[in-house]
Amino acid sequence: MKRLLISGIGILVLALILAGLAVCGTAPLNTTSVSGESVADDSVAAGNNRFAVDLYRHLAAEPAHAGDNLFFSPYSITSALAITCEGARGTTADEIRSVLHLPENKTLRRAGFAWLDAGLNRGSANYTLRTANALWAEETYSFLPDYTGIAERWYGANVTNFDFINDPEGSRETINRWVEEQTEDKIRDLLPADSIDDLTRLVITNAIYFKGTWVKQFDPAETTEEAFRIAQDETVQVQMMHRTDEDAIYGYTETGTLQVLRMPYAHGNGTELSMLVLLPKEDNLTAAEEVLDVGTLTGIRDSLTDRRVRVVFPKFTLETEYSLPQALAAMGMPTAFTDAANFSGMDGTDMLFISDVVHKAFVDVNEEGTEAAAATAVIIAGGGAVGPETAPVFRADHPFIFLITEKDSGAILFMGRVVNPEGT
Repeated sequence: MKRLLISGIGILVLALILAGLAVCGTAPLNTTSVSGESVADDSVAAGNNRFAVDLYRHLAAEPAHAGDNLFFSPYSITSALAITCEGARGTTADEIRSVLHLPENKTLRRAGFAWLDAGLNRGSANYTLRTANALWAEETYSFLPDYTGIAERWYGANVTNFDFINDPEGSRETINRWVEEQTEDKIRDLLPADSIDDLTRLVITNAIYFKGTWVKQFDPAETTEEAFRIAQDETVQVQMMHRTDEDAIYGYTETGTLQVLRMPYAHGNGTELSMLVLLPKEDNLTAAEEVLDVGTLTGIRDSLTDRRVRVVFPKFTLETEYSLPQALAAMGMPTAFTDAANFSGMDGTDMLFISDVVHKAFVDVNEEGTEAAAATAVIIAGGGAVGPETAPVFRADHPFIFLITEKDSGAILFMGRVVNPEGT
């Protein structure tokens, strides 16, 4: 029998972000080479985007998050759980793949993640963007070389052995320091006290970090304190940035209920990233949430045209944290958290299960640009446990949804909503 561990571990999430990544070399953007074959990565990026929308809808519908800001990195969560899925079998694997919308074809799945990770980490002089994976294993526990080899080859996740049994707190602190280093100290204490214990067998982590400047930066001298409507009869005073000059050229479109703005980041020869903002014309955020469908978002993105826009946009900083077992179980993968879990692909036994999935995220948006970071940990336990020609005005002075996107693939890296810029 297995004992299910329930930890109150939060996950700090980073914003709604669409991002897709290119790789070095001459291969086409939508393919990567595997054993001499050209393999499309689209299903991994598309699956990541579908999971992003599903998770956003689930978190937004939870009473505990009513009226709250949301921010997370779907790519971070998907990456950590994809590595976990490599060791799952049977119903456990089927459920994880279904929730994450992962390809069943293992070559396509692995090559897709390798391609995306290579693009994230290829570097640019104009921005910082990187992601990293790691495995942290109990030193006395035997994991199958096939599993650890797959994690290292396809996901870049090397194994570090720890004494979880006799030194759980020391192990936890070391993992947290790794996360802090990978995220420039923006994600601290991903694993809280007592989240590692003598039943912990493996911790799978992902960290992602981005810092970029706007192509069209805002002048701090133009930033003023103004009202932001958080409800029909309630406002808060926030710092609003202004870009209304003749050079304020942005990708823009609108529908009967929505304004959409794309604000690009400087990229040089690197991956093209931008923030996509969905602003309701009225104060009802539902107008933006109704278009959170992968096909609809793609259509909206394709309809953007460059034009002058008078932009008024709030400065904001969000820090979020979530513990995801209940959400993920409700979304369709309950077995992984129970004694019926099958992670025999990790160790050859049926004794392992997921005790927690924790995520933390951070985003800061200002006149210069954006800094965002997120990290995810999957804790595996085992052992006996249970318009017109005039320039439109884009005044984001009421709740909106935002994404950070990559021009070509459109894979979602970060995603969120701003209900109150003065909140956390």
